[in-house]
Amino acid sequence: MEKEAVPRIKKILKRISFWFLVSLIFLLVFMFLLGIGFFDAKNISYNRENWINNINSEKEKLPPIPIIPPLDKADYDLRLKKLANIKENTAPPLNENDIKNSINNPPDSKVKPQEQVVIEPSLWPVNAVYPNAGAILPFKRVVAYYGNLYSTKMGVLGEYPENEMLERLMIEVKKWTDADPETPVIPALHYIAVVAQGSAGKDGKYRARMPDSEIDKVIKIAEKVNGIVFLDLQVGFSDLQTEIPLLEKYFKMPQVHLGIDPEFSMKTGVRPGKIVGTFDAADINYAADYLAKIVRENNLTPKILIIHRYTQKMVTNYDKIKPLPEVQILMHMDGWGGADKKINTYKQFIYKEPVQFTGFKLFYKNDILEPKTILMSPEQLLKLTPRPIYIQYQ
Repeated sequence: MEKEAVPRIKKILKRISFWFLVSLIFLLVFMFLLGIGFFDAKNISYNRENWINNINSEKEKLPPIPIIPPLDKADYDLRLKKLANIKENTAPPLNENDIKNSINNPPDSKVKPQEQVVIEPSLWPVNAVYPNAGAILPFKRVVAYYGNLYSTKMGVLGEYPENEMLERLMIEVKKWTDADPETPVIPALHYIAVVAQGSAGKDGKYRARMPDSEIDKVIKIAEKVNGIVFLDLQVGFSDLQTEIPLLEKYFKMPQVHLGIDPEFSMKTGVRPGKIVGTFDAADINYAADYLAKIVRENNLTPKILIIHRYTQKMVTNYDKIKPLPEVQILMHMDGWGGADKKINTYKQFIYKEPVQFTGFKLFYKNDILEPKTILMSPEQLLKLTPRPIYIQYQ
């Protein structure tokens, strides 16, 4: 009996040891979970709140998506009339006698001249398409410094050290703000990204493309004054169809716009500087269409397209130029000389051939070469019809 009891006792002890070990492991796991609060419902809620808060804090680190209000068409129209120097409600309404008199005495009748009122049709404001929301013009005026960082002679942008140049630009911005307080001013750098040159170059196109490093530098400089940037193209023997796509990555940036210079678009085989070049409406519409495509594909606010002009032949078929909701087109008076000469150029080639908006260039040096001439002031330019909404200093 004793010999049979010993194995049985051993089996019982093994079972007890096994279940004891299992119970001990379970107890240790339970105590561990209890210690970290696994069964605490409050703690579960707290951890979930922390998780949500962490997500929200990560969202806060992202730049906010700008909210662009819809276009205020009423304000837009009023500002266009202001640019055209049209005052609201200046003429009293016609009464019944006035209407009868106009019917009985048409303009070709023998009524005395002082009794007739002749109203000439106005070219401005232009009846163009409304821009998309976020358009700069005519809600703000742009004041720009023009030039190239490699040259001290091509414009004020490259003539002075960076800080001094920006300080001078902001002085001009202040002058325009004081002259027209109702129109906020945006500073801009108008950089010649493709420069016409007298030598043919390796490909025989008589133009030099600036490296990306220089364009990047200009964009960073403009950021210091919350300014925008224009990349200007002097295509030489090349064309816009070749040059604009090479800069597409920059036009995808919301603050980068385009300027094109017909003076250096040489379509006749004569090298730049010998004669004045030209762009046709087809060239300008290509540039506008290309920018519009970029705007649509990248959900951008409207771009500004600037065309320099100071002669009749620099721009042909102006009436076929088509402003778009995505692209605001601005004809820029680019001639230099005394005030009378510049105003006459403006009247002949900008006023008489309206497109959409206008600009005016001031040369710090060339405009005052003649004796007793001074640089035109903002107050003088605001008397022009239409008022320029883009001002460039060279």
